Amino acid sequence: MKKILVVLLAVAVSFVFAGATFAAEEKKMAEPAKKAEPAKPAEPAKEEKKAPEKVTQTTGEVTAVDAKAMTVTVKGKKGDVTVTMPDAKMMEGVMVGDKVTCKHVEKEGKMLCKSLEKKAAAKKEEMKKEEKKEEKKEMKKEEKKEEKKH
Repeated sequence: MKKILVVLLAVAVSFVFAGATFAAEEKKMAEPAKKAEPAKPAEPAKEEKKAPEKVTQTTGEVTAVDAKAMTVTVKGKKGDVTVTMPDAKMMEGVMVGDKVTCKHVEKEGKMLCKSLEKKAAAKKEEMKKEEKKEEKKEMKKEEKKEEKKH
């Protein structure tokens, strides 16, 4: 009788371990299938990876400004370059005749302006600051003279 109980117990334990092992294998097989699906769409994205944008700089005089088309034409050493502005704020204050430095990249066959720096405006601002300093100095001198008189 003991032998029969031992054999039945051994068979029962075998079924328990076999069932647990079989269930674990099913989970392992199911997980790689789920992980493989998202990996496939990621591969074409690697193929579409673009080369880094080549930034070109043009320094020269503004020859044309088109507010409707949002373009500015700059006459540089290598010729005229027409750049498209990404927003209207970059075009504010830009007029024909201004000296500018424009950094741009080529996208979809058009030159897209990344930054636009006015040269003449910077010099004018510096001159205005210097004039204000001189005016302040003159005002102080006049105040000192008036104090001495009184």
